[in-house]
Amino acid sequence: MQFGEIIANLFAALLLTCLLAIVFSLAGRPLWPEQEAKMTVLLPWDVMTTASVRAPTHPHLPDTFDTRLLQPRPERDQ
Repeated sequence: MQFGEIIANLFAALLLTCLLAIVFSLAGRPLWPEQEAKMTVLLPWDVMTTASVRAPTHPHLPDTFDTRLLQPRPERDQ
């Protein structure tokens, strides 16, 4: 066996090993990663830090309305 044949056989074996490694690595996992849900941990809230504005429980509406300012509802086109 000549020295050139030994080098050619070593390169062929190395190429075959790399090819098998690539095939096994691609077959072992998907090409694109699967979509995973991201979990969010909600910590208990603190009243003193979150309640910065005291809002009323109901909106303040006037007792009477000026009906002259009202406009009729537009008719629907069917």
